[in-house]
Amino acid sequence: MQQELIAALVVSVVAFFVVYMITPFLIRELGKRKLAVPDVNRVGGAMVPRPGGPVIVAAILISESVLFLAFPSDMRNLKIIALMITTFLAFVVGFIDDRKVLGGWFKPLALAVSAIPLVLIGIYDPSGVYDPNLTFPIFGSVKIPALYIGIIILMIPITGNTINSIDVMNGIASGFMTIASFSLTVALLIMKNYDVALISLPLGFASLAFYKYHKFPSRIFPGDSGVLTLGAMYGVIAIIGRAEVVAAIALLPAVINSFLFLSSVKKIVEHRQIKNPTTHTEDHKIIATKEKDAPITLVRLLVAGKPLTEKEIGFTVFKLAIFSGILAIITAFLMEVRI
Repeated sequence: MQQELIAALVVSVVAFFVVYMITPFLIRELGKRKLAVPDVNRVGGAMVPRPGGPVIVAAILISESVLFLAFPSDMRNLKIIALMITTFLAFVVGFIDDRKVLGGWFKPLALAVSAIPLVLIGIYDPSGVYDPNLTFPIFGSVKIPALYIGIIILMIPITGNTINSIDVMNGIASGFMTIASFSLTVALLIMKNYDVALISLPLGFASLAFYKYHKFPSRIFPGDSGVLTLGAMYGVIAIIGRAEVVAAIALLPAVINSFLFLSSVKKIVEHRQIKNPTTHTEDHKIIATKEKDAPITLVRLLVAGKPLTEKEIGFTVFKLAIFSGILAIITAFLMEVRI
């Protein structure tokens, strides 16, 4: 146990400080290369460097590699390998989309392909990487070995694009992922899945460190490469940790946002190619647009009653994330009692 606690401390520090120390250099380099996009919600429309994905994926890969080397010949190493490969492939998908806006179907299909290594490693060692059954609170496990492979291939695109869809304002994606990932880590500890809880720590600490630069007013945007990296890793942790239901509950505000968006648009489309669901008042607060064909989103609902500042919207989303995280932790307790 002492060795695990030391490893937890080390990987957390590595993940946090890789992002914390390298991001300022990435901001300067992106600025020199003129890789920046306008912040449409900021007064004056400041140009913000993008993407921050390279530093996020670097922190995750380095910290997970440290964990891999700390436990040679350990069964958890297959889980780490599966996580690193799938997460890196998701980063590549996002990086391609950062450089060139592709069709709405590109990311879901490419992320589904990114999940294939996780499936193959699980087939190679079915007892060590993931359990091909779904576990529910109160009701217990549902045995679906063949169907579970399809769930894996679907889950990575869902978690990746869900986090991508909520990346609409300064700090929301990184702050939301910080809350959701730490909630999932606590849930894994409650479920006595200590090895995956350890593996999950870099996600929370990398998100937390990036939030420092992403919060309002943002100095850097994560880009698709950043949010898809975070979302895909979250999905992998849910799968290898047998915590799919818990993970979905912790992600509930983002899931609702995606559902609202898809139900109003009625097709899969690149979010940068649609009308903005919000507009600005004279004092530059954010309010819902009156255009009927604009998509419905979580943010649009939050500002439907009264205009809010960008910071107020962010804190409201975080409150919803905390509430969902608490529900996820309660669900983990119920699952542990049932098990």
